[in-house]
Amino acid sequence: MAIVGSIIKGVIELADSVIPEENAAKEQHKVLKHLLEKAKETKFGKDHSFETILESDSIETSFALNVPYYDYNSINDKYWKFLHDGQENLTWPGSPEYYALSSGTTGKTSKRIPVTEEMLDAIRKTGIKQVGALANFDLPADFFEKTIMMLGSSTKLKEKDGHLEGEISGISASNIPYWFRGYYKPGVEISQIDDWDERVQKIAEEAKNWDIGALSGIPSWMELMMKKVIEYNKVDNIHDIWPNLQVYTTGGVAFGPYKKSFNALLDHPINIIDTYLASEGFLAYQERPETKSMKLSLDNGIYFEFVPFKPDYINEDGSLVADAPSINITEVEKDVEYVLIISTVSGAWRYLIGDTIKFTDVERAEIIITGRTKFFLNVVGSQLSVNKMNDAIQIIEDKFDMEIPEFTIAATKIDNEYYHKWYIGSPNNNTNKEEIASALDEALKEANKNYKVARSKALKGVIVEVIKPEIFHAWNERNKKKGGQVKMERVMGEEKFKDWESFVAEQ
Repeated sequence: MAIVGSIIKGVIELADSVIPEENAAKEQHKVLKHLLEKAKETKFGKDHSFETILESDSIETSFALNVPYYDYNSINDKYWKFLHDGQENLTWPGSPEYYALSSGTTGKTSKRIPVTEEMLDAIRKTGIKQVGALANFDLPADFFEKTIMMLGSSTKLKEKDGHLEGEISGISASNIPYWFRGYYKPGVEISQIDDWDERVQKIAEEAKNWDIGALSGIPSWMELMMKKVIEYNKVDNIHDIWPNLQVYTTGGVAFGPYKKSFNALLDHPINIIDTYLASEGFLAYQERPETKSMKLSLDNGIYFEFVPFKPDYINEDGSLVADAPSINITEVEKDVEYVLIISTVSGAWRYLIGDTIKFTDVERAEIIITGRTKFFLNVVGSQLSVNKMNDAIQIIEDKFDMEIPEFTIAATKIDNEYYHKWYIGSPNNNTNKEEIASALDEALKEANKNYKVARSKALKGVIVEVIKPEIFHAWNERNKKKGGQVKMERVMGEEKFKDWESFVAEQ
């Protein structure tokens, strides 16, 4: 009998039962007030009149009026880059101990996003909430005695100018509580290996010695790891090595496109639990099994604002126009797509994280990620968002019995006519690409009236190329994304697409 597991499960269920329901408006007001009071003496706080905002009748309204939107480039150019010269108290008191490196979708130059001790504490607290939510998933007691495989970037952080740098998954894993280390695999030594292939090889060699109950990491790299473990140990599926595997905690990208190829590596279905851990913070987590939506962490160091996701509010580079209207948590509506804006205990202010979301349950503050502002394809008025692309790809998977874990798309000119050109990553590359193109076109016409109109006017047609998924993996590796937080360029701009096509031709 799993006595220890029963005790742990009982503690989790008890803790979950006594957690009070959040009052969204009250919790977000407290968070914003704390942020403003903490940062009022910083350069940013003085530049944007935080003292005056705190004295206003509505700090939410005054905050929105006095502080413009920032993306990484604008806040870095004006404030964050001076932290590397030794300046302090710029957007948050003191200077951060860590920087999360994120190449995002912009190319080879990594963003360096401050991560404060308060943010690490907030990430841990939200992580504990997520663990508490496991009480809702009806897992057996012995699950709580198994270990968890956390697959991310290396925990061997690089020291630079008096601080440590790495991807957020590596920073978080290097700061896990001491009591949790007995449950954590692949363990400290293997996790510090910089080279991805060497690290995965070590995991494959040790896999049979571990009793893994849960996996956590980016879907594409998790698949690569599982394939290596299966291949090295000469077994049919991952459950032959880890028979007690019951949970996969995913995040970073939408899991939908990976579902079919991921499940092919299993003997039987497992619980898939979504999380929303970005370089800027732990924003949301799936609280219950009856939905794939995630609950925003409203009381833990992040203040949220929402801008309706409309073409008039989005610049070509994915940034927001200056006068785009924002609302707070008290004004959101169900099934309306919003651009997500955050202010955090790491000194990000009205910060465009780049994601778009939709509320599926306003009362519970539950959301799904629908795409990226930069993945909004509107060159010829098609107004095509990445969630519509994901839906269409899943239709193609079912129609042609294919696995399509990766894809990218761009609007490209051929003989002075615009086409949408898709590159689909699939091991099933014997399907007629013209038939796929036609089916994609029809699925998008049915799902998006703006796309249908565009197809009758400026958008001439759809072109599909089917390539090996490994080419996408190689592209990510070249751009320093292997194993860590990655948001594959589902939509590429003209210059990036030229680079991509040259890369594909070389493979």
